[in-house]
Amino acid sequence: MAKVCHSCGKGPSFGNSRSHSMVATKRRFNPNLQKVRVLIDKAPHRVYVCTRCLKAGKVTKAV
Repeated sequence: MAKVCHSCGKGPSFGNSRSHSMVATKRRFNPNLQKVRVLIDKAPHRVYVCTRCLKAGKVTKAV
């Protein structure tokens, strides 16, 4: 599964987990993606869209 938003292209970002002793280990921040039916060229497709694009109305959901 690609962790990329179909609308805006937002993908995972990377950073560090910090323990109590401040030892850094790599970690990954995944976007909040939802699998929704979206109209693309007047045909419904199931794609992953981030919740920010859903809330902003950047995609038209298929009913």
